[in-house]
Amino acid sequence: MSSPAGGQKPPSGTYRRGVRFLWRRWPVVVRLALWSVLETGQTFLTGYALAHALDDGFLDGREAVGLGWLGAAALGVVVAAYGTGRVYRAVADLVEPLRDTLVRQVVGRGLREADGAAVSRLTQQVEIARDTFAGLVMVSRSFVFTAAGALVGLFSLDPLLLLVVVPPLLAGVGLFVATLRPLARRQEEFLVADEGLAGQLGVVCPGLRDVAAAGAEDGVAEELDRGVDREYATAGALARWGILRTAALAIGGQLPLVLLLATAPWLLDRGVTPGALVGALAYVTQALLPALHNLVHGLGASGSRLAIVLRRLTWDAPERSVADGDGTTAEAGRGTGTGTEAPALHLSSLTFAYGPHAEPVLRDVSLTVARGEHLAVVGPSGIGKSTLAGIVAGLLEPDAGEVRVAGLPVRGAGAVGRRVLIPQEAYVFTGTLRDNLCYLRADTVPERELLAAAKAVGLTPLAERLGGLDAALVPTELSAGERQLIALTRAHLSAATLAVLDEATCHLDPVAEARAEQAFAARPGGTLVVIAHRISSARRADRILVMDGAYALCGRHDELLERSPLYRDLNGAGDWGEESATSHPPLALRDPYRVDPVPRPGLPGDRGHVVAHRSVGQMETAGDLGDRRAPGGE
Repeated sequence: MSSPAGGQKPPSGTYRRGVRFLWRRWPVVVRLALWSVLETGQTFLTGYALAHALDDGFLDGREAVGLGWLGAAALGVVVAAYGTGRVYRAVADLVEPLRDTLVRQVVGRGLREADGAAVSRLTQQVEIARDTFAGLVMVSRSFVFTAAGALVGLFSLDPLLLLVVVPPLLAGVGLFVATLRPLARRQEEFLVADEGLAGQLGVVCPGLRDVAAAGAEDGVAEELDRGVDREYATAGALARWGILRTAALAIGGQLPLVLLLATAPWLLDRGVTPGALVGALAYVTQALLPALHNLVHGLGASGSRLAIVLRRLTWDAPERSVADGDGTTAEAGRGTGTGTEAPALHLSSLTFAYGPHAEPVLRDVSLTVARGEHLAVVGPSGIGKSTLAGIVAGLLEPDAGEVRVAGLPVRGAGAVGRRVLIPQEAYVFTGTLRDNLCYLRADTVPERELLAAAKAVGLTPLAERLGGLDAALVPTELSAGERQLIALTRAHLSAATLAVLDEATCHLDPVAEARAEQAFAARPGGTLVVIAHRISSARRADRILVMDGAYALCGRHDELLERSPLYRDLNGAGDWGEESATSHPPLALRDPYRVDPVPRPGLPGDRGHVVAHRSVGQMETAGDLGDRRAPGGE
């Protein structure tokens, strides 16, 4: 794959990942918007209070009224300052997760590929992305809410004022938006040319003696001249687009001020009061012009810089999969988690067969899933997707290889608290709805947390129909989809950081399935692995693991459409609902190639074991079980 330095068009996936990043943190975005409303109020009072202080106060001979309005404007500044403090906290909640994600990716890439530029990316480019992203959030938010307050204020003073201010403002903003993409391309072209020239000089300068000894001065000078000419040309193109950005600021921010002054007699003749005119001037000079100036210089320069840095941090680190011989490797492109924080899930050279003479279902599979990532697993029926889920959950022990969850062995002490598996056939026991939901929690779950989880997963309507959290459940009276909703909410409430959904939404409609998966993906610090039975489920994931026998491929949706014929076929097939009836392994008992799950210990008649059968039908010996004990003497 070519890098942007080679002139290839940068991936549009950068923007889609940015939208996904914000969507997953929508509570923070909503909190940021709510605190920003205080800034809108302060902007509104800037001109509105000034206008009424003049018209109803000082010009009318009532100084006390005028001072009262000015006092209200001052109070608005104090309230807005309080809101700004809360805004910075919300921005930090957006920025720091981005920085952590980029650091994990850069460290993982450096370890995998011996990337010589990893130190620069970690110490400079990641911090540039972090600071630039924070600045973009601040200036974009400020412009939107400041402009809203100013325009509402202009309309409140006199709608005629909008006719003078809004057209040039829209023209300036439109011109600025139209220059964003071309300006970003010119900036990247200039950066590539500058880096190319620096690279040439880095080679030539240490070898000047050899150049002179070989008589290659003319050829080397000619090559350097071409590099200088490229940088000069790109700098000129960047400057020309910068002129348009300056013009956008003049049209949108300064032209409304000139028009207000030029049309002042006409506005006064049509009933606009002197105070309203002064208030309009205050809106333009104190609110719209500064906000637009910050937007143009902040978003115009910093936005392009952020896009370039993010592409450079992510472009050369795509999710990659290599099949060597009959082995399969699917490595994550988002970091191995080596460093201060282990990855959520790491599979190393995993091989598994359902019997000593059976063909391996999984062979030499390696996979790393970063914390907070959403991975979908797709493939034909019987290919081993559910087997992989069972191994990840610790229900099956691989014949070779290692499975680690959060850096610790999946079958070791405390493993239950680190991962949770929701199978296709959800288990609900007789008791109250509350008992079922709290079953995976050792502590007392607050009512508020229960209701929030039910709302997030989509259980609330069912809970209300059943009669509330303390309603008694009769499992046989619940549909398969209702049982799945209960099991999903139970898993959502657990303390496990890794959730594995093995076709756990197959009995839900697509809308309910999307809501449940988004609830798990949005869990703070949570990681989600989904055995997908619908193409829409795969498209929601950050990455997709395509399993096809001895070959596996891991990547984003758009990458896999180009690289994987099987994934293109699965996309063409649309809904894979029929597969759920023959998932591998299904839950039928005594099948010689399947796994028989038994409910958790502590319930009547349950031993807490998973009984697995070899290919010839005999039960595993006691020594093969995870806890080294016999399964109750069966």
